Amino acid sequence: MGKEGIKIAELDVKKLINDLNKAYCDEWLAYYLYWYMGKVVSGFGYEDMSEFLMKTALNEYEHAGELADRIVQLGGLPVADISELSKNANAPYPRPPEKTDNYSAIIDIVLKSEAGAIEVYQRLAKDTMGKDHVTYQLVTHILSEEIVHEDRFESLKK
Repeated sequence: MGKEGIKIAELDVKKLINDLNKAYCDEWLAYYLYWYMGKVVSGFGYEDMSEFLMKTALNEYEHAGELADRIVQLGGLPVADISELSKNANAPYPRPPEKTDNYSAIIDIVLKSEAGAIEVYQRLAKDTMGKDHVTYQLVTHILSEEIVHEDRFESLKK
C-alpha cells in the first residue's frame, strides 16, 4: 500500500478508499452520460456539441481509471458491479434531456455534474493535503480538469 507515503495517524485510509470509490462511481456515471448525450445530440451545429461531450467523456473515463489505480494502491478495490455505480456515487445519475437538440438542458446537466465533481475533489484535496501526497496530487489534477470542463460548457451559455 505504500504506507510510508501516508501519515496513517492523521488519515483514515478506509474512509479515503470509500470517498475515492464514490468519486470513481461519479466518474463512470459522468462518462456514460456525456458519451450518451454526445452520441444522440442533434440539431444545428450538433457536431460541435457532440465533440465537446465526447472529449469530456474521455476525460471522465481517464479519471475513473486513475481513481481505480489509487484505490488499489491503497489496498482497496473499486466498485465492481456496474449496477452499484449509481448507489455508491456522490450524486444520482441525472436523466439526459428528452429532446436531443435541447443544448441548454444538456449544458445545464453538464454544469451541474461538473459543479458536483469540483466540490468532491475540493473536499478530497482538503482531506489529503499534507497527509497523502500521492492522492492529493491525483485529486488536484482531476480537480483542475473538472474546472476546465466547467469553463468549456459555461462558455457555451454565453
